Amino acid sequence: MTIKEPNFEQAMQAATLWCNSWEKGELSDEVLAERVEELLESRAGARGFFVIILATDCPLIDRLPESILIKLRCAGEKIIDLTVRNLAMSSAMAIHHQRKNDLNSQNLSERITRRCIEVLRELEPNSVKDRLEQLIEGINGIGRDVEFLEKWEYDLEQKQAISNNILKIAEN
Repeated sequence: MTIKEPNFEQAMQAATLWCNSWEKGELSDEVLAERVEELLESRAGARGFFVIILATDCPLIDRLPESILIKLRCAGEKIIDLTVRNLAMSSAMAIHHQRKNDLNSQNLSERITRRCIEVLRELEPNSVKDRLEQLIEGINGIGRDVEFLEKWEYDLEQKQAISNNILKIAEN
């Protein structure tokens, strides 16, 4: 299943199909990496891929093969940006779900956060550091991430959760 310029839904469908085939041993790490590379070429493709690997039971992100990691690193800044934004959103949503006493959704958001932290630890460290510093500036009301954070109306507690999770990236 090769899709040139997939939309978000097509990317999610392809990622699901490929992850399931990989998990069953029907796709090698290398073949999966080539297919993932196709998705990473477009923003919609990358977003769809990340929804599947971060939010579903797909074990790919938990056992990230070196061949996939190489493709993520090669995709560079756009993957770092996407992962950082997913980290921020899942951190904030975990607080939101906690307030609503929605334990299942809170656990899902926390799993996405953990997975984002793990991915960011594996990407180019200086670029990750720079991008995280931009997010911290945004939390402090400076720079390009201010608009992103205001769009989602994150409050002080949610911003603190984001900051705390940023610090976890350097741990370990």
